[in-house]
Parts: sequence; C-alpha cells; structure tokens
Amino acid sequence: MDEVQWLIASQIPRLRRYALSLTGDPAAADDLVQDCLERAIRKRHLWKRYGSIRSWLYRILYNVFLNQTVLRNRAQRLITLDEVAATMGEPARQESHLVCKDIASAVMKLPAEQRAAVALIGLEGFSYDEAARVLDVPIGTLRSRLFRGRERLRDLYVGEPEGVRLRRVK
Repeated sequence: MDEVQWLIASQIPRLRRYALSLTGDPAAADDLVQDCLERAIRKRHLWKRYGSIRSWLYRILYNVFLNQTVLRNRAQRLITLDEVAATMGEPARQESHLVCKDIASAVMKLPAEQRAAVALIGLEGFSYDEAARVLDVPIGTLRSRLFRGRERLRDLYVGEPEGVRLRRVK
C-alpha cells in the first residue's frame, strides 16, 4: 500500500460519517463512500500534495453525491403500502434516540447545498475556507448556505409555524 492509499484509508470513518449526513441511509452512505474511494484511488495522481487530502476526498465524495442525486431523481421508485406500514409500527426505545431522529429528519429536509454546508462545518469541524474548497463555492456562498441551513433547522426542530418568525434576542 503506497502512502497516498494509506492516507486515503485513514479518512474512511470521517468520509462515512459525512456520507451518512448527506444521505440519511447507512446503506446508501456505504455505497457513496465506496464510489468515492474507488474514484480517489483511481485518480490519486491528481491530488496535489501541498493540499489537504481530507478536503480533496470530501470534494470527491460531495461531487459523487451530487451525481448520484441527479440519477436518483430521474429514477425515483414508488413506495408500496407494505413498506410504509412496516416502518410505522416501530416503537421508540428512548427519548434521546427520538431527539436524534428528529434532528436527523430536520437535517434531511434541508436542500442538499445547505445540508452539505451544515454537515461540513457543524459535524466534521471543517474551517470555512476548507468547506468552501470542498464544495467548490466562494466563502460568502458557503456562509450564506450555512446561515440559511441553520435558520431552517431552528425552524424545523423547534417547530415554529410556517410564516411565523419569533423575534430572536441578540
């Protein structure tokens, strides 16, 4: 295993966590990471060694996610009544589990661009500069997406009625 392959392999847990935050589905996240790793290893010669391999890998993963989202939207499948009924009867095991599900559900309702920005900054701990490079957007665009994403999460998670804005104290 060469040095680049080792560096790539060391990022797998972080890539999986980010993929899970983008997709919301463990199986889809695993597939996304697999596709990202395959592309990264195949194109490892393109990585500029002066930059962060983490940022490079996250950018690949995000681009693969965007490509798959386009394909998935074209081939949406119908959900049968049996599939819906099977998930409705599962009782909650504990309150913290429900809170996590509520937050994850709120995150999944964000547009993909906002979700990616919130995940990179809030979950993965990227700096604004790194996150902007990963998403290939200007830093102002990243900040705007992050602000709108956080505001939308507050609205979704706190449960403010649509169209009603509570005055926030600074």
